[in-house]
Amino acid sequence: MSAQYPALRLRRTRASAWSRRLHAETVLTPADLIWPLFIAEGQGVEEPIASLPGVSRWSVDAIVARAHEARDLGIACLALFPNTPPGLRTDDGREALNPDNLMCRAIRAIKDAVPDIGVLTDVALDPYTAHGHDGLVDEAGYVINDATAEVLVGQSLNQAAAGADIIAPSDMMDGRIGLIREALESANHHNVQIMSYAAKYASAFYGPFRDAVGSRGLLKGDKKTYQMDSANAEEALREVALDLAEGADSVMVKPGLPYLDIILRVKAEFQVPVFAYQVSGEYAMIEAAVAAGAGERDALVLETLMAFKRAGCSGVLTYHAAHAARLLRA
Repeated sequence: MSAQYPALRLRRTRASAWSRRLHAETVLTPADLIWPLFIAEGQGVEEPIASLPGVSRWSVDAIVARAHEARDLGIACLALFPNTPPGLRTDDGREALNPDNLMCRAIRAIKDAVPDIGVLTDVALDPYTAHGHDGLVDEAGYVINDATAEVLVGQSLNQAAAGADIIAPSDMMDGRIGLIREALESANHHNVQIMSYAAKYASAFYGPFRDAVGSRGLLKGDKKTYQMDSANAEEALREVALDLAEGADSVMVKPGLPYLDIILRVKAEFQVPVFAYQVSGEYAMIEAAVAAGAGERDALVLETLMAFKRAGCSGVLTYHAAHAARLLRA
């Protein structure tokens, strides 16, 4: 930098709104957003989630209405999560393989009604197991890696056959990306993407999500034997490298704001599409701050989403997606 003050005044370009827009280094648009939605059984159902104020579970017909809304707002993609009825949750999570399960019915309904919006589907067994874990467990309660991965392959094929555009394994089993990619190729699902939850941490920020999918009271123990330790960063890079080598098209870091350093390092190291999940606890904290008068929702939402883009994200999964899209289109 050659010029010095007062020849150089960095505030010059901030002095007016048009100039700030002109000099913005990062741009956030509705197309950068993925809207997570929770699916419930029934018709015309909206079930508000107490720990996620402003978020509801929706029946399949209502999910289709949300898809129309998202398309009209310019949101690129929906992420679906089922609240499987208790009677269909088993130790082996077999409902995940049912071609007419809640997830598959929602996929088909959305793709029939709004074919030009992306559908991302969660691949993990926690919405389907009676014990709340993401995989099969042995007698000691340890999640079995390879047997779980086999089931995840079947779950992925089931969702792809229903019309899913992006398969998003969130289970953190070793080796599952390569197995899923091979199975998708063999089944001629050549254009189905894999967005790997490559760096998913065992986080305290997931509580409201577990309420939303009905697994909080079911979980025995914790998920620290398969989700990542929050102390580790180098391990995240190893996880990402493995998943990319096995065929992931993009990777995710989860949670979001507490792990901006991981997002930045992944983007710098690999130069691939990186997504962040602004998880349920992050959303709930913003809403709690607004309710307490400690912050203004619009500003908090846009600032946090801009932080993800600035750190290197191609897009963000956020429960504020529809609200943010309206603000960005105003």
